Amino acid sequence: MQSNGAYRASLGGLIALAAGIGIGRFVYTPILPPMIQALGLSKSAAGLIASANFLGYLLGALLAAWLNLPGSRRSWLLGSLAISAITTTGMGFTQTRAPFLLLRFVGGGASAFVLVLASAIVLESLAEARRPALSALHFAGVGVGITISAIAAAGLLRVDQPWPTLWFASGGLSLLATIVVALLLRHAQMRPKQVSRGPGPAIDRALLRLIGAYGLFGFGYVITATFLVAIVRGTPNIRALEPMVWIIFGLAAVPSVALWTRVATYLDISTTFAVACAVEACGVLASVVWPTVIGTFLATILVGGTFMGVTALGLIRAQALAGGDLRGVLALMTASFGLGQVIGPIFAGTLSDRLGSFAVPSGVAALALLLAAALVRHRPMSDSAGAGRPTQPSDSPVPASVPRR
Repeated sequence: MQSNGAYRASLGGLIALAAGIGIGRFVYTPILPPMIQALGLSKSAAGLIASANFLGYLLGALLAAWLNLPGSRRSWLLGSLAISAITTTGMGFTQTRAPFLLLRFVGGGASAFVLVLASAIVLESLAEARRPALSALHFAGVGVGITISAIAAAGLLRVDQPWPTLWFASGGLSLLATIVVALLLRHAQMRPKQVSRGPGPAIDRALLRLIGAYGLFGFGYVITATFLVAIVRGTPNIRALEPMVWIIFGLAAVPSVALWTRVATYLDISTTFAVACAVEACGVLASVVWPTVIGTFLATILVGGTFMGVTALGLIRAQALAGGDLRGVLALMTASFGLGQVIGPIFAGTLSDRLGSFAVPSGVAALALLLAAALVRHRPMSDSAGAGRPTQPSDSPVPASVPRR
Protein backbone atom coordinates (compact mmCIF):
# COMPACT_ATOMS: atom_id res chain seq x y z
CA MET A 1 0.00 0.00 0.00
CA GLN A 2 2.84 2.35 0.85
CA SER A 3 4.40 1.70 -2.56
CA ASN A 4 1.08 2.39 -4.31
CA GLY A 5 0.78 5.66 -2.40
CA ALA A 6 4.27 6.68 -3.52
CA TYR A 7 3.41 6.00 -7.16
CA ARG A 8 0.14 7.90 -6.86
CA ALA A 9 1.95 10.87 -5.33
CA SER A 10 4.69 10.94 -7.96
CA LEU A 11 2.15 10.54 -10.78
CA GLY A 12 0.04 13.32 -9.29
CA GLY A 13 3.14 15.51 -9.13
CA LEU A 14 4.01 14.68 -12.73
CA ILE A 15 0.55 15.71 -13.93
CA ALA A 16 0.62 18.88 -11.81
CA LEU A 17 3.95 19.97 -13.30
CA ALA A 18 2.78 18.97 -16.79
CA ALA A 19 -0.21 21.32 -16.46
CA GLY A 20 1.26 24.15 -14.39
CA ILE A 21 4.71 24.35 -15.99
CA GLY A 22 4.77 22.30 -19.22
CA ILE A 23 1.51 23.88 -20.42
CA GLY A 24 1.04 26.93 -18.21
CA ARG A 25 4.55 28.30 -18.78
CA PHE A 26 5.76 26.83 -22.05
CA VAL A 27 2.74 26.43 -24.35
CA TYR A 28 3.31 30.06 -25.37
CA THR A 29 6.26 28.92 -27.51
CA PRO A 30 4.36 26.79 -30.08
CA ILE A 31 1.38 29.20 -30.13
CA LEU A 32 3.53 32.30 -30.60
CA PRO A 33 4.22 31.97 -34.37
CA PRO A 34 0.52 31.90 -35.42
CA MET A 35 -0.17 34.72 -32.95
CA ILE A 36 2.59 36.84 -34.53
CA GLN A 37 1.23 36.12 -38.00
CA ALA A 38 -2.43 36.79 -37.17
CA LEU A 39 -2.00 39.79 -34.87
CA GLY A 40 1.07 41.37 -36.41
CA LEU A 41 2.95 41.26 -33.11
CA SER A 42 6.52 42.51 -33.19
CA LYS A 43 9.25 40.32 -31.73
CA SER A 44 9.75 42.87 -28.96
CA ALA A 45 6.05 42.70 -28.04
CA ALA A 46 6.20 38.91 -28.07
CA GLY A 47 9.25 39.03 -25.81
CA LEU A 48 7.53 41.45 -23.44
CA ILE A 49 4.54 39.11 -23.10
CA ALA A 50 6.88 36.20 -22.37
CA SER A 51 8.76 38.27 -19.79
CA ALA A 52 5.49 39.16 -18.03
CA ASN A 53 4.96 35.45 -17.45
CA PHE A 54 8.48 35.03 -16.11
CA LEU A 55 8.10 38.06 -13.85
CA GLY A 56 4.93 36.54 -12.41
CA TYR A 57 6.80 33.27 -11.96
CA LEU A 58 9.62 35.04 -10.13
CA LEU A 59 7.30 36.81 -7.70
CA GLY A 60 5.16 33.71 -7.22
CA ALA A 61 8.16 31.54 -6.42
CA LEU A 62 9.45 34.04 -3.86
CA LEU A 63 6.02 34.27 -2.21
CA ALA A 64 5.61 30.50 -2.16
CA ALA A 65 9.08 30.12 -0.65
CA TRP A 66 8.64 32.70 2.11
CA LEU A 67 4.99 32.93 3.10
CA ASN A 68 3.32 30.73 5.69
CA LEU A 69 0.21 29.96 3.69
CA PRO A 70 -3.01 29.36 5.63
CA GLY A 71 -4.90 26.12 5.06
CA SER A 72 -3.62 23.04 3.29
CA ARG A 73 -0.98 22.87 0.59
CA ARG A 74 -3.26 20.59 -1.45
CA SER A 75 -5.94 23.29 -1.60
CA TRP A 76 -3.40 25.92 -2.63
CA LEU A 77 -2.00 23.55 -5.26
CA LEU A 78 -5.40 22.83 -6.78
CA GLY A 79 -6.31 26.52 -6.69
CA SER A 80 -3.05 27.40 -8.45
CA LEU A 81 -3.69 24.75 -11.11
CA ALA A 82 -7.19 26.15 -11.66
CA ILE A 83 -5.83 29.70 -12.02
CA SER A 84 -3.23 28.45 -14.49
CA ALA A 85 -5.98 26.77 -16.54
CA ILE A 86 -8.18 29.90 -16.45
CA THR A 87 -5.41 32.31 -17.47
CA THR A 88 -4.31 29.94 -20.24
CA THR A 89 -7.85 29.76 -21.60
CA GLY A 90 -8.25 33.52 -21.23
CA MET A 91 -5.42 34.15 -23.68
CA GLY A 92 -7.74 33.04 -26.47
CA PHE A 93 -10.37 35.66 -25.64
CA THR A 94 -8.28 38.78 -26.22
CA GLN A 95 -6.16 40.31 -28.96
CA THR A 96 -4.51 43.28 -27.24
CA ARG A 97 -1.28 43.63 -25.35
CA ALA A 98 -2.47 44.75 -21.90
CA PRO A 99 -4.71 41.71 -21.27
CA PHE A 100 -2.00 39.43 -22.64
CA LEU A 101 0.50 40.88 -20.15
CA LEU A 102 -1.91 40.56 -17.22
CA LEU A 103 -2.96 37.00 -18.02
CA ARG A 104 0.60 35.80 -18.53
CA PHE A 105 1.76 37.56 -15.36
CA VAL A 106 -0.94 35.93 -13.22
CA GLY A 107 -0.40 32.60 -14.95
CA GLY A 108 3.33 32.80 -14.21
CA GLY A 109 2.64 33.29 -10.51
CA ALA A 110 0.27 30.31 -10.52
CA SER A 111 2.93 28.17 -12.24
CA ALA A 112 5.44 28.98 -9.53
CA PHE A 113 3.02 27.99 -6.78
CA VAL A 114 2.34 24.72 -8.61
CA LEU A 115 6.04 23.89 -8.77
CA VAL A 116 6.80 24.69 -5.13
CA LEU A 117 3.67 23.16 -3.60
CA ALA A 118 3.47 20.04 -5.76
CA SER A 119 7.16 19.33 -5.14
CA ALA A 120 6.81 19.82 -1.39
CA ILE A 121 3.79 17.49 -1.20
CA VAL A 122 5.25 14.81 -3.46
CA LEU A 123 8.77 14.79 -2.07
CA GLU A 124 7.56 14.54 1.52
CA SER A 125 5.30 11.65 0.52
CA LEU A 126 8.18 9.88 -1.21
CA ALA A 127 10.47 10.44 1.77
CA GLU A 128 7.91 8.89 4.11
CA ALA A 129 7.52 5.93 1.75
CA ARG A 130 11.32 5.67 1.37
CA ARG A 131 10.99 5.89 -2.41
CA PRO A 132 13.06 9.00 -3.27
CA ALA A 133 13.98 7.64 -6.71
CA LEU A 134 10.41 8.32 -7.83
CA SER A 135 11.12 12.04 -7.65
CA ALA A 136 12.54 11.68 -11.19
CA LEU A 137 9.03 10.70 -12.32
CA HIS A 138 7.62 13.80 -10.65
CA PHE A 139 10.09 16.19 -12.32
CA ALA A 140 9.55 14.53 -15.72
CA GLY A 141 6.17 16.26 -15.72
CA VAL A 142 7.56 19.45 -17.27
CA GLY A 143 8.73 17.59 -20.37
CA VAL A 144 5.52 15.56 -20.52
CA GLY A 145 3.43 18.75 -20.45
CA ILE A 146 5.55 20.38 -23.16
CA THR A 147 5.21 17.27 -25.34
CA ILE A 148 1.44 16.86 -24.93
CA SER A 149 0.70 20.53 -25.53
CA ALA A 150 3.03 20.56 -28.53
CA ILE A 151 1.25 17.58 -30.07
CA ALA A 152 -2.13 19.23 -29.47
CA ALA A 153 -0.96 22.53 -30.98
CA ALA A 154 0.56 20.82 -34.02
CA GLY A 155 -2.61 18.80 -34.60
CA LEU A 156 -4.87 21.83 -34.38
CA LEU A 157 -2.65 23.88 -36.68
CA ARG A 158 -2.63 21.02 -39.17
CA VAL A 159 -6.41 21.30 -39.49
CA ASP A 160 -6.15 25.10 -39.83
CA GLN A 161 -7.50 26.05 -36.41
CA PRO A 162 -6.84 29.69 -35.41
CA TRP A 163 -4.48 30.55 -32.57
CA PRO A 164 -7.25 31.18 -29.97
CA THR A 165 -8.34 27.55 -30.33
CA LEU A 166 -4.84 26.47 -29.29
CA TRP A 167 -5.18 28.44 -26.06
CA PHE A 168 -8.66 27.03 -25.43
CA ALA A 169 -7.43 23.47 -25.95
CA SER A 170 -4.43 24.05 -23.68
CA GLY A 171 -6.65 25.48 -20.97
CA GLY A 172 -8.99 22.50 -21.29
CA LEU A 173 -6.08 20.09 -20.88
CA SER A 174 -4.94 22.00 -17.79
CA LEU A 175 -8.42 21.88 -16.26
CA LEU A 176 -8.65 18.13 -16.88
CA ALA A 177 -5.23 17.71 -15.27
CA THR A 178 -6.41 19.64 -12.21
CA ILE A 179 -9.24 17.16 -11.70
CA VAL A 180 -6.87 14.20 -12.04
CA VAL A 181 -4.38 15.73 -9.57
CA ALA A 182 -7.19 16.27 -7.07
CA LEU A 183 -8.03 12.56 -7.26
CA LEU A 184 -4.44 11.30 -7.12
CA LEU A 185 -3.42 13.56 -4.22
CA ARG A 186 -6.64 13.32 -2.22
CA HIS A 187 -4.77 11.61 0.64
CA ALA A 188 -1.86 14.07 0.58
CA GLN A 189 -0.70 15.52 3.88
CA MET A 190 -2.99 18.47 4.50
CA ARG A 191 -0.69 20.75 6.47
CA PRO A 192 3.08 21.26 6.27
CA LYS A 193 5.39 19.92 8.89
CA GLN A 194 6.83 22.48 11.24
CA VAL A 195 10.28 23.52 10.12
CA SER A 196 12.57 25.55 12.32
CA ARG A 197 13.95 28.66 10.68
CA GLY A 198 17.68 29.13 10.70
CA PRO A 199 19.55 32.39 11.25
CA GLY A 200 19.35 33.31 7.57
CA PRO A 201 21.40 32.40 4.53
CA ALA A 202 25.17 32.49 4.95
CA ILE A 203 26.65 33.92 1.75
CA ASP A 204 30.20 33.07 0.76
CA ARG A 205 32.01 33.54 -2.54
CA ALA A 206 31.15 30.09 -3.87
CA LEU A 207 27.45 30.66 -3.22
CA LEU A 208 27.58 34.13 -4.76
CA ARG A 209 29.13 32.66 -7.90
CA LEU A 210 26.45 29.98 -8.01
CA ILE A 211 23.67 32.56 -7.63
CA GLY A 212 25.21 34.62 -10.44
CA ALA A 213 25.63 31.53 -12.61
CA TYR A 214 22.00 30.57 -12.04
CA GLY A 215 20.87 33.97 -13.30
CA LEU A 216 23.08 33.65 -16.39
CA PHE A 217 21.61 30.20 -16.99
CA GLY A 218 18.08 31.61 -16.75
CA PHE A 219 18.98 34.23 -19.35
CA GLY A 220 20.85 31.75 -21.54
CA TYR A 221 18.21 29.06 -21.90
CA VAL A 222 15.06 31.18 -22.04
CA ILE A 223 15.72 32.91 -25.36
CA THR A 224 15.79 29.62 -27.26
CA ALA A 225 13.00 28.18 -25.12
CA THR A 226 10.79 31.16 -25.99
CA PHE A 227 11.60 31.75 -29.66
CA LEU A 228 12.74 28.36 -31.01
CA VAL A 229 9.51 27.66 -32.91
CA ALA A 230 9.44 31.24 -34.22
CA ILE A 231 13.04 30.84 -35.42
CA VAL A 232 12.09 27.67 -37.28
CA ARG A 233 9.01 29.27 -38.86
CA GLY A 234 11.10 32.25 -39.98
CA THR A 235 13.72 30.08 -41.74
CA PRO A 236 12.34 28.88 -45.11
CA ASN A 237 14.44 25.74 -45.53
CA ILE A 238 13.43 24.29 -42.13
CA ARG A 239 9.91 25.72 -41.82
CA ALA A 240 8.41 22.26 -42.36
CA LEU A 241 9.95 21.19 -39.02
CA GLU A 242 7.78 23.58 -37.03
CA PRO A 243 5.20 20.97 -35.88
CA MET A 244 7.96 18.64 -34.64
CA VAL A 245 10.56 20.78 -32.88
CA TRP A 246 8.59 21.55 -29.74
CA ILE A 247 7.45 17.93 -29.42
CA ILE A 248 11.09 16.81 -29.55
CA PHE A 249 12.03 19.55 -27.10
CA GLY A 250 9.52 18.16 -24.61
CA LEU A 251 10.55 14.54 -25.15
CA ALA A 252 14.19 15.51 -24.54
CA ALA A 253 13.21 17.24 -21.28
CA VAL A 254 11.38 14.20 -19.83
CA PRO A 255 14.48 12.22 -18.71
CA SER A 256 16.81 15.19 -18.24
CA VAL A 257 16.70 15.46 -14.43
CA ALA A 258 17.33 11.74 -13.98
CA LEU A 259 20.08 11.80 -16.63
CA TRP A 260 22.07 14.75 -15.31
CA THR A 261 21.78 13.82 -11.64
CA ARG A 262 23.06 10.36 -12.59
CA VAL A 263 26.01 11.98 -14.38
CA ALA A 264 26.65 13.91 -11.16
CA THR A 265 27.25 10.63 -9.32
CA TYR A 266 30.38 10.18 -11.45
CA LEU A 267 31.41 13.83 -11.55
CA ASP A 268 30.86 16.39 -8.81
CA ILE A 269 27.82 18.64 -8.93
CA SER A 270 29.74 21.75 -10.03
CA THR A 271 31.46 19.95 -12.91
CA THR A 272 28.18 18.43 -14.08
CA PHE A 273 26.46 21.84 -13.91
CA ALA A 274 29.28 23.33 -16.01
CA VAL A 275 29.21 20.52 -18.57
CA ALA A 276 25.42 20.78 -18.93
CA CYS A 277 25.65 24.56 -19.42
CA ALA A 278 28.31 24.07 -22.12
CA VAL A 279 26.15 21.46 -23.86
CA GLU A 280 23.20 23.84 -23.72
CA ALA A 281 25.32 26.67 -25.16
CA CYS A 282 26.09 24.46 -28.15
CA GLY A 283 22.37 23.88 -28.64
CA VAL A 284 21.58 27.59 -28.40
CA LEU A 285 24.21 28.38 -31.04
CA ALA A 286 23.09 25.54 -33.31
CA SER A 287 19.58 27.00 -33.42
CA VAL A 288 20.86 30.05 -35.33
CA VAL A 289 24.19 29.14 -36.96
CA TRP A 290 23.20 25.74 -38.35
CA PRO A 291 19.73 26.30 -39.90
CA THR A 292 19.37 22.79 -41.33
CA VAL A 293 17.35 19.76 -40.35
CA ILE A 294 20.29 18.26 -38.45
CA GLY A 295 21.22 21.54 -36.80
CA THR A 296 17.66 22.24 -35.71
CA PHE A 297 17.15 18.78 -34.24
CA LEU A 298 20.52 19.04 -32.48
CA ALA A 299 19.58 22.40 -31.00
CA THR A 300 16.20 21.10 -29.87
CA ILE A 301 17.63 18.02 -28.18
CA LEU A 302 20.57 19.79 -26.54
CA VAL A 303 18.52 22.63 -25.06
CA GLY A 304 15.47 20.51 -24.25
CA GLY A 305 17.64 17.83 -22.69
CA THR A 306 19.54 20.19 -20.38
CA PHE A 307 17.38 23.03 -19.05
CA MET A 308 15.56 21.01 -16.37
CA GLY A 309 18.72 19.11 -15.47
CA VAL A 310 20.68 22.33 -14.93
CA THR A 311 17.78 23.71 -12.89
CA ALA A 312 17.94 20.70 -10.57
CA LEU A 313 21.74 20.67 -10.33
CA GLY A 314 21.80 24.33 -9.33
CA LEU A 315 19.39 23.71 -6.48
CA ILE A 316 21.31 20.65 -5.31
CA ARG A 317 24.53 22.66 -5.27
CA ALA A 318 22.78 25.48 -3.39
CA GLN A 319 21.74 23.00 -0.72
CA ALA A 320 25.33 21.86 -0.31
CA LEU A 321 26.58 25.45 0.06
CA ALA A 322 23.71 26.80 2.18
CA GLY A 323 24.35 27.79 5.75
CA GLY A 324 21.48 28.57 8.10
CA ASP A 325 18.11 28.94 6.37
CA LEU A 326 17.93 26.90 3.16
CA ARG A 327 14.72 28.62 2.15
CA GLY A 328 16.52 31.96 2.10
CA VAL A 329 19.19 30.60 -0.23
CA LEU A 330 16.51 29.13 -2.47
CA ALA A 331 14.80 32.51 -2.59
CA LEU A 332 18.05 34.15 -3.73
CA MET A 333 18.56 31.45 -6.36
CA THR A 334 15.00 31.90 -7.58
CA ALA A 335 15.39 35.67 -7.75
CA SER A 336 18.57 35.42 -9.82
CA PHE A 337 17.14 32.77 -12.15
CA GLY A 338 13.89 34.68 -12.52
CA LEU A 339 15.65 37.95 -13.30
CA GLY A 340 17.57 36.25 -16.10
CA GLN A 341 14.33 34.83 -17.49
CA VAL A 342 12.62 38.22 -17.40
CA ILE A 343 15.47 40.02 -19.19
CA GLY A 344 16.08 37.34 -21.85
CA PRO A 345 12.90 37.53 -23.98
CA ILE A 346 12.77 41.36 -23.93
CA PHE A 347 16.44 41.56 -24.92
CA ALA A 348 16.08 38.97 -27.69
CA GLY A 349 12.82 40.34 -29.07
CA THR A 350 14.09 43.92 -29.21
CA LEU A 351 17.37 42.96 -30.90
CA SER A 352 15.57 40.68 -33.35
CA ASP A 353 13.30 43.53 -34.42
CA ARG A 354 16.31 45.77 -35.03
CA LEU A 355 18.66 43.23 -36.64
CA GLY A 356 16.17 40.97 -38.39
CA SER A 357 17.23 37.70 -36.75
CA PHE A 358 17.87 35.98 -33.43
CA ALA A 359 21.53 35.28 -34.24
CA VAL A 360 23.04 38.00 -32.04
CA PRO A 361 20.80 37.48 -28.98
CA SER A 362 21.33 33.73 -29.22
CA GLY A 363 25.09 34.25 -29.40
CA VAL A 364 24.92 36.41 -26.26
CA ALA A 365 22.82 33.70 -24.59
CA ALA A 366 25.43 31.07 -25.42
CA LEU A 367 28.17 33.28 -23.95
CA ALA A 368 26.06 33.70 -20.80
CA LEU A 369 25.82 29.91 -20.44
CA LEU A 370 29.57 29.50 -20.87
CA LEU A 371 30.17 32.22 -18.28
CA ALA A 372 27.79 30.39 -15.92
CA ALA A 373 29.87 27.24 -16.40
CA ALA A 374 33.10 29.12 -15.70
CA LEU A 375 31.69 30.77 -12.55
CA VAL A 376 30.63 27.48 -11.02
CA ARG A 377 33.85 25.68 -11.91
CA HIS A 378 36.09 28.50 -10.58
CA ARG A 379 37.04 27.32 -7.09
CA PRO A 380 39.94 29.04 -5.35
CA MET A 381 41.65 27.18 -2.51
CA SER A 382 39.69 29.20 0.04
CA ASP A 383 36.44 27.86 -1.44
CA SER A 384 37.45 24.23 -1.47
CA ALA A 385 35.24 23.32 1.45
CA GLY A 386 31.98 21.83 0.28
CA ALA A 387 33.17 21.50 -3.30
CA GLY A 388 33.33 17.74 -3.41
CA ARG A 389 30.97 15.01 -4.37
CA PRO A 390 27.22 15.48 -4.27
CA THR A 391 25.63 15.18 -0.86
CA GLN A 392 22.45 13.64 -2.30
CA PRO A 393 22.17 9.94 -3.03
CA SER A 394 22.38 9.26 -6.75
CA ASP A 395 18.78 8.08 -6.90
CA SER A 396 17.36 11.19 -5.22
CA PRO A 397 17.31 14.14 -7.62
CA VAL A 398 16.50 17.44 -5.92
CA PRO A 399 14.63 16.10 -2.87
CA ALA A 400 16.00 18.48 -0.30
CA SER A 401 16.32 21.45 -2.57
CA VAL A 402 12.60 22.21 -2.69
CA PRO A 403 11.20 24.31 0.13
CA ARG A 404 9.26 22.29 2.68
CA ARG A 405 5.96 24.03 3.28
